[in-house]
Amino acid sequence: MATAHSDSSDPAFWSDVDRHLVRYGGTFTPEIISSAEGSFLRTEDGRRILDFTSGQMSAILGHSHPEVVETVRRQVGTLDHLFSGMLSRPVVDLARRLANTLPDPLQKVQLLTTGAESNEAALRLAKLATGKHEIVSFARSWHGMTQGAAGATYSAGRKGYGPTAPGNFALPSPNTYRPDFTTPDGTLDWRRQLDFGFDLIDAQSTGSLAACLVEPILSSGGVLEPPPGYFAALQEKCRERDMLLILDEAQTGLCRTGTWYAFERDGIVPDILTLSKTLGAGLPLAAVITSAEIEERAHERGYLFFTTHVSDPLVAAVGNTVLDVLERDDLAARATKLGDQLRTGLDRLASEHEVVGDIRGRGLLVGLELVADRSTKQGSDELGAAVTRRCLELGLHMNIVQLPGMGGVFRIAPPLTATEDELALGLEILDQALTDVTKGKST
Repeated sequence: MATAHSDSSDPAFWSDVDRHLVRYGGTFTPEIISSAEGSFLRTEDGRRILDFTSGQMSAILGHSHPEVVETVRRQVGTLDHLFSGMLSRPVVDLARRLANTLPDPLQKVQLLTTGAESNEAALRLAKLATGKHEIVSFARSWHGMTQGAAGATYSAGRKGYGPTAPGNFALPSPNTYRPDFTTPDGTLDWRRQLDFGFDLIDAQSTGSLAACLVEPILSSGGVLEPPPGYFAALQEKCRERDMLLILDEAQTGLCRTGTWYAFERDGIVPDILTLSKTLGAGLPLAAVITSAEIEERAHERGYLFFTTHVSDPLVAAVGNTVLDVLERDDLAARATKLGDQLRTGLDRLASEHEVVGDIRGRGLLVGLELVADRSTKQGSDELGAAVTRRCLELGLHMNIVQLPGMGGVFRIAPPLTATEDELALGLEILDQALTDVTKGKST
C-alpha cells in the first residue's frame, strides 16, 4: 500500500508513517485528521472535510455526538471493563432493548466488539447447533478478516494466505446492473441465477450445509441490493437443506436504510442476525442475536465464545444511548427523507454526467457506479480514483470500491444526523469533481 502525502502535511509525520505503520489495505488518506464533529472532519492544517462515509460506515449519529460523549465520560468513570463472566446493567439492558426491536423468535443476544467477531460467533453457533460445517456466502461478500469470517468473504483478500476452512461456497451475487442471467427483456433473472447457484453448491457439498451468511445489501461488493423476493426464495433454499440463514447487518442495521433492519423489506426473519458498525455509532460494539431454541441447542453442545471484551459495560452503555437517539429522533424516517433527497440529487448528476452508470441502494446507503462508457458499462479504475482524489481536494471524503468486472462504485453513507444543507453541499462538491475530472481540470 503506497502512502500518499499532502503538500501541506508535516513531513516528519509522514516519515513516521512510512517507517512504523503496517500497511493494511488501500492507501492512507493524505491528510492528518485532528478532530471530528457531526458530519465534518477537521485536518491539522485547518481544512474541513465533509464525511460522506460516516467514518468506516459506522458513525450513524455523526462524530462526537454530545449524548455519546456524555455517556462515555460518565461510564468510563464508573464501570468500563469486567471479567468476561461478570454482568452489568448496561449489558442486560441493551440485550433486552435490542430484542424488543426485533421480531420473534430473535431474543438471545451476545455483545462483542467488531463485525468480524460477531460473524465468527454466528458461524460457530450455526455449526454447533446444526452439527454441520459448510457455509454459503455471496461471491461479492465482505464479512470480516478473522478466520471464519474471512473464509466467507469473497470480494477481496483471498490470495496468498493458504487454504481457508473447508466447506466455504460462493453463491452468485445478484447484480441488477450487470446481470449474468437475464429474462427476455434483459433484466436480471434472479430465480434462475439462484437455482443455478444452489445446483453448484449441492454438487460440491458433502452433505454438511450448516448456514448461509449474507448481507441484505452488499456494501463492499458494490452496494448491490438483491431484488424484492430474493431473500424469501433464499430462505426457502436454506429450509430445504436444513440450513440456517444468517444476515450480516453491519452497515444496514439500525435505521440506515429507512427501516430499523434491512430485512424488514423482505418479510423474512433470519435465524441469526449480526450487528456491528452502526450499533456503537463508531465505537467497537457488535452483537449476535438468535432464537432461544438455537441458543439452547448450542449451549447444550458446549458453545464457547469467551473473549476479552465480551459484555463490556462501557460500549454497552453507548449502545443504549444510540438506541435512545434513534428512537427519540425517529432516525429511520429521517434516513428515508434524506435518502430521497440524496437520490434525487444523484439522479440529477446522472442526467448531467455520462460517466454515472447506475445509482442504487436504499435510504442513506447509496451506491453510484462510474463507467467509462454507458452503453458497454465499461469500468475505469483511473476515473474512480481521480474523482475520489478531486472530491477530497474540494473538501468531501468519498469511498470508492474497485472490483474486477465492475466500474468504480462510490459507497455514499452520510450520518443519519446530516442536515439537508450538508447533503446539498456534498452533492455540489461531487458535481464539481465529476466536471473537473471529465474535462481534465483536476489537479
